[in-house]
Amino acid sequence: MCSDIAIKVENLGKCYAIYEQPRDRLKQFLLPRLNKLLNKQSKKYYREFWALNNVSFEVKKGETLGIIGRNGSGKSTLLQLICGTLTPTRGGVVTHGRIAALLELGSGFNPEFTGRENVYLNGVILGLSRTEIDSRLDDIIQFADIGEFVDQPVKTYSSGMVVRLAFAVIAHVNADILVIDEALAVGDAFFTQKCMRFLRSFMQQGTVIFVSHDTASVRSLCNKAIWIDQGKFIDIGTPKAVCERYLEAFFESIQGSSGTIEKKTKPELSILQTIKDQRQDFINASNFRNDIRLFQFNPDALSFGKKEAEIIEVNFLDTENHPLSWIVGGEQVVLRIRAVAYVAMQSIIMGFYIKDRLGQILFGDNTCLNYIDNPQSCFENNEITAEFRFQMPRLSAGDYSVCPAIAHGSQHEHIHQHWVHDALMFRSESTSIATGLIGLPMTSILLKIKS
Repeated sequence: MCSDIAIKVENLGKCYAIYEQPRDRLKQFLLPRLNKLLNKQSKKYYREFWALNNVSFEVKKGETLGIIGRNGSGKSTLLQLICGTLTPTRGGVVTHGRIAALLELGSGFNPEFTGRENVYLNGVILGLSRTEIDSRLDDIIQFADIGEFVDQPVKTYSSGMVVRLAFAVIAHVNADILVIDEALAVGDAFFTQKCMRFLRSFMQQGTVIFVSHDTASVRSLCNKAIWIDQGKFIDIGTPKAVCERYLEAFFESIQGSSGTIEKKTKPELSILQTIKDQRQDFINASNFRNDIRLFQFNPDALSFGKKEAEIIEVNFLDTENHPLSWIVGGEQVVLRIRAVAYVAMQSIIMGFYIKDRLGQILFGDNTCLNYIDNPQSCFENNEITAEFRFQMPRLSAGDYSVCPAIAHGSQHEHIHQHWVHDALMFRSESTSIATGLIGLPMTSILLKIKS
């Protein structure tokens, strides 16, 4: 195996025998052997279920791979095959380095043992010696932060405490490959942040395989993603691209395939004749100002939906409704989204996300809650406009995009008519934020010193 490859999966498959009745299992065990002695042909008393079929990919050392897919798609089966807790029916997995895995909740723990005893048990399973565990025990207990429960049986633990202890162990085994299967979802916010800090530190030199239903986490943490559905390999690529295709397929499975827009007469787009550069309103021209350059709405951007309505324009305005070509971070702006409905619709919802270059959602909103007591409807060929007024956060230097959408229904159950990826791009040319993804303008900052 190439020296820079940490994991190689080739034509991997896992098949289970599904028996309709318990007696069929006994028939399958006995009758083929009997028929073989009698030179008779045997039949199968089970049906095959391929939890995973013909999956191939490679993960390089230092990469973080995200795996996405719906429930029952084969993600957990794939992880167990990589970790060696399952034997493949066909194909194979080659790994290079020590693997530490956090799979099913409490896997590798004996519920009758105390937390301390399970640290030793789990450490041995992960390849540590007794001496190595002794030297790391205090750090493991401190990381888990479960107090005196460490000397109580694990069967008395809450699910969050089990995850704390399991993660604390794998965080101290000096693994080369870390495998995590959505277990962090049951941790509290403080522990999750502690785990994220560890993960980001580990990613600087180690290899990570991360399974999650949260596509935002996959986009944020991973530099490559694969999509598995019904045991089959669907897609591989950048997290942003794979997550967008997965999201489109998810909505289409609920509401049907995306429609094709029949080109009808649309309202004319507003012509940006009086462009106002908002920077001119500021006397202070220091290097700390957050200048954000806006590009034009892209009507051909990748999109999906039923397409009985279409987003036709997205732009930013100042508070006096002048279209903008630049924004200064921290100032009031209006995001205007225009659409046209090709059929009559009820309970219209329009909204947006602001995403960074990795597809990570920074913020967004929609019209649903504002009109929950007064749902808005339209007739065929009506134009619909939504305006969102907010204070533009200060942004780190880099590229960003607006993802607008129009739907109809309720907040929890709705039909997407047109969801546009990266409809309007913009670039933060300079920034003043000290840390984090975005900077919020401070109403006051005080520093007091007493003698």
